[in-house]
Amino acid sequence: MQSLHFSHEKLDEIYQSQHQTSNFQLQKNTTASERLQKIKKIERYILNPENQLRLFSAMWSDLRKSESEVLTTEITPVLTAIQHVKQKLSSWMSDKSVGSPLALSGIYSHIRYEPKGHILIIAPWNYPFQLVVNPLIHAIAAGNVILIKPSEIATQTALFLEQMMLDLFDPTEIGLIQGDIPITTALLEKKFNHIFFTGSPAVGKIVMKAAANNLTSVTLELGGKSPAILDETADVSKMGKRLAWAKTVNNGQICIAPDYLLIHRSQKEKFIQVFKDTIHSFFNSDEQGIQKSDYYGRIIDAKNFHRLSRLISESVSQGAKIRFGGEQDEADKFISPTILDELTWDMPIMQEEIFGPILPIITFDSITEVPKLIERLEKPLALYILTKSSKNKSYLLQNTTAGGTVINEFLTTPINPNLPFGGVNNSGIGKSNGFHGFVEFSNERGVMHRKWMNFNIIYPPFRLKWVKMLSKIARW
Repeated sequence: MQSLHFSHEKLDEIYQSQHQTSNFQLQKNTTASERLQKIKKIERYILNPENQLRLFSAMWSDLRKSESEVLTTEITPVLTAIQHVKQKLSSWMSDKSVGSPLALSGIYSHIRYEPKGHILIIAPWNYPFQLVVNPLIHAIAAGNVILIKPSEIATQTALFLEQMMLDLFDPTEIGLIQGDIPITTALLEKKFNHIFFTGSPAVGKIVMKAAANNLTSVTLELGGKSPAILDETADVSKMGKRLAWAKTVNNGQICIAPDYLLIHRSQKEKFIQVFKDTIHSFFNSDEQGIQKSDYYGRIIDAKNFHRLSRLISESVSQGAKIRFGGEQDEADKFISPTILDELTWDMPIMQEEIFGPILPIITFDSITEVPKLIERLEKPLALYILTKSSKNKSYLLQNTTAGGTVINEFLTTPINPNLPFGGVNNSGIGKSNGFHGFVEFSNERGVMHRKWMNFNIIYPPFRLKWVKMLSKIARW
């Protein structure tokens, strides 16, 4: 019987069944083929049409995501990751030989990848399927025992995931626990070997503090305010359309969504018009209203609706202007795509991560102003550069810092499995995806093997002449 309210006794039961040295050793000794069999079971489950229909229904209920959006943003990224792991895992698991300095002549060295052990994955509500299954795949690839805590806010998707895990795995290997804040707090008090958390910086600090009590390593996939920069050379017709898409996918509830736009003053009015026209073509081509579109999602819950509504009203009361949108329906958790202009940096909307379909815009006159503007805030998870100028692109890459950067496109930083994905400080700690995800869930164990020669010349009683010679050799 599925439940979103596991008891503390149930939590303890699942945890204790997993947290056994013999269980860790069993998983550690699995071959690449055995690990891939688990991953292929996930792949087959996802590709099953009946399971897809259940997932579509769950995500429509939770976030009003259309089938096409579920396919493109939840299912396809997971299948892409699975395919990459299937191709690369044997190579990743192989010992990697490394060189040795001359002073270590006769010693052969290599890196051995072994699982960290017991992994806790705490997932968010905005991509409640993908952001469970993607880290799960890489934790399996590294040979770990895994406990999953899905978001209790995306209730129907959490129930889908619970059934999926029960259908596919022995809970002693891969288990799932449901619950709200008290259950999560109880989980964080237990000893894990690694915690993979996706969520807000504020909660990330809580997770990191709890992990420190057990000296547990963490991966924190956080967020923050990711800027888009549109300069005087950018093709506004193309970039405005792409930004409108990026700001409305999942109703803007994406950690890498463009949070605000820094735009050259000469481009502002044209951009606003392109944004308006694009939104109407996306969601109101039949002139029935954006709210009636089957392709426009909803805010996850009343709490987040009120938070976003407050950000709009506070901005307007402090002098900001709504240039487009602003329509709201509390009962339907609907907020239309909204552009805010004439903002100041001290307004709450320029201090808090928005996580919704609201786009503040701030103008600049010279590209040299931009780095200082971005530095007013914490280092972002993503940074978007919209330009035709190689000079401006190079200047911005050289003078800004971000977890990932995309030029003339949006939302692609987590998609390429050959690139690391993650933030910097406030926007995240650690990396995921592909080999980087495999390493994140692994202990890189350094191994050295003496095959010839020895260290006799540095054994007591010391012969200073030989020690000095060795010191010189070490600097070669």
